[in-house]
Amino acid sequence: MLDLAGTELSNDERDLLLRPAVGGVIFFTRNFVSRQQITALTAEIAELRPALLLAVDQEGGRVQRLREGYSLLPPMQVLGDLYRRDEKMASQLLHDCGWLMAAEVIASGIDFSVAPVLDLDRDHCQVIANRAFGDEPALASRAIQYFIDGMHEAGMAATGKHFPGHGGVVGDSHLETPVDPRDMETIREHDLLPFRRLAPSLQAVMPAHIVFPNIDAQAVGFSGFWLQEILRKELDFHGLIFSDDLSMKGADVAGGYQQKAALALAAGCDMVLVCNNRAGALSVLEFLEARVINDDVTPPTIDNLGVMKARRSWAWSELETSARRQTVIENLKRVM
Repeated sequence: MLDLAGTELSNDERDLLLRPAVGGVIFFTRNFVSRQQITALTAEIAELRPALLLAVDQEGGRVQRLREGYSLLPPMQVLGDLYRRDEKMASQLLHDCGWLMAAEVIASGIDFSVAPVLDLDRDHCQVIANRAFGDEPALASRAIQYFIDGMHEAGMAATGKHFPGHGGVVGDSHLETPVDPRDMETIREHDLLPFRRLAPSLQAVMPAHIVFPNIDAQAVGFSGFWLQEILRKELDFHGLIFSDDLSMKGADVAGGYQQKAALALAAGCDMVLVCNNRAGALSVLEFLEARVINDDVTPPTIDNLGVMKARRSWAWSELETSARRQTVIENLKRVM
């Protein structure tokens, strides 16, 4: 999965998206001008290659790529705190917020938002903080389940991140490789609980670029122990595994782009993300294509990634006249 340079496809990007090892596109703020523009862009990509997965980070709060013309979503911690105070009222709002986010994203021609955050945090980790639903495993897990149920109602697959939990470190894995010295028992009893409880509801998981040296020497996204022994076997997770962006500094512990891709795929990732670095993305594509030719590896396929495609369609004309959408927007304004 890779990104685009601007708000329109260039001729080079059209050729790039036709290469078999490309499986998806993720959109950033720079790719967005208006609802009409992003919908036209996604339609052009879908016509060019219908099977590509189209994704965006539309969590809410400070991580919301699509803004003008879209419902403003609060940081999820606002909803998590509301749930802690009033479970009955907040459970419906959490469900409706998941539905609203998903319906608007799908109406724009995008299959899924890379959400929700399953990290447990309040104000400890500089990159998570109020992106988390809370720091109490049981309460956060229940709140997240309502949000996921709303996403599913709208037809969107859910991606839990950042396995096994990013809230225990201060550092930002975009800028460094955070090191978490805690042991496995501590992680199992806290950070891992939302992933364990919500695994049956998730279609995909994204691991963190964090090293837990007292558990395994490799960063999680490159670790067969974390992805196979813990996620697949212990948590019995059968969905897809997306790497976090291999351009993040936290991934550099694995080497260059081709080394990072090789280690992530060997550890169990089904798709690797390379964003904001076209040279890195091209290097990974060359590696994957050479592997097919030289090692007689089965050519990459995106057929098994179909679970992440939107399962129903939405039209903006339908949403603009939706009484439910207007009610949810008004309810969210009261808590923001």
